[in-house]
Amino acid sequence: MPYTPLFPREVKRAEKNSQKPSLKILTANVLTPNRNSQALISLVKQHKPDVLVTLESDQWWQDQLSVLEDDMPYTIKCPLDNLYGMHVYSRLPLTETETCYLVEDGVPSMHASVRLSDRVRVRVHFLHPSPPSPTENPESQERDAELIVVAKSIADSAQPIVVTGDLNDVAWSETTRLFRKISGLLDPRIGRGMFNTFHADYPFIRWPLDHLFHSEHFTVKTIKRMPSIGSDHFPLLTTLVFSPKAIPENEGIDATAEDRSRADEIVEKENVSKSEIPQPTAHAK
Repeated sequence: MPYTPLFPREVKRAEKNSQKPSLKILTANVLTPNRNSQALISLVKQHKPDVLVTLESDQWWQDQLSVLEDDMPYTIKCPLDNLYGMHVYSRLPLTETETCYLVEDGVPSMHASVRLSDRVRVRVHFLHPSPPSPTENPESQERDAELIVVAKSIADSAQPIVVTGDLNDVAWSETTRLFRKISGLLDPRIGRGMFNTFHADYPFIRWPLDHLFHSEHFTVKTIKRMPSIGSDHFPLLTTLVFSPKAIPENEGIDATAEDRSRADEIVEKENVSKSEIPQPTAHAK
């Protein structure tokens, strides 16, 4: 029910024709063996996102997407052949960029500060934790630990923050809800729709695996599922407007003492600490 238009929106709609700084992000799991790079490039040229983050992108994809660098010169690159490669391309300046392997070797995450204007910088985290697997990861411990340790690093921050990526989990799962409770981040889909991004080939069996969460500093201008690019995931395009005055009207879900205890257990089991999470500078004046 929360992921339908029948439910109250968790995040306020942006004012029409607002002149406030905005951030348009395109999140795309490209599927490593997919060779339809032109479909993604065309989407970027058509919609002109400020930031593109790709998941499962290897060296071939890096080579193909190099044509974007004239317009999106700020980049973070981590080409891998293990389905966990990741790239970020940005029109806006990126600083304090860092690629980390928080829980598992070969599974990177990216962290940076993106400058919306001379007065506004946003802390961004790009994630793609490994999914549950009957043979390799039956209890999803590594995925859960990565999500929760990032949430704990965000919890006490007053900075503008965005977290996006393929989280390999649905929006209403226990782990994703715990991530939201601990981090305090908001879900712009609540009251708007599910925006199911996986599986692109099966119209009647789809789930929202690609996510964008943000701090209370933003309102939502648009959120759209994009057309197929030949991957098993659809890209997700989200436009946020920096609107700190909307803070009293944006409200997420609170963590209980039991939630915090559960979060501690998850990260302790994988021996990871929030001190290991980069905390790029973000400020708003």
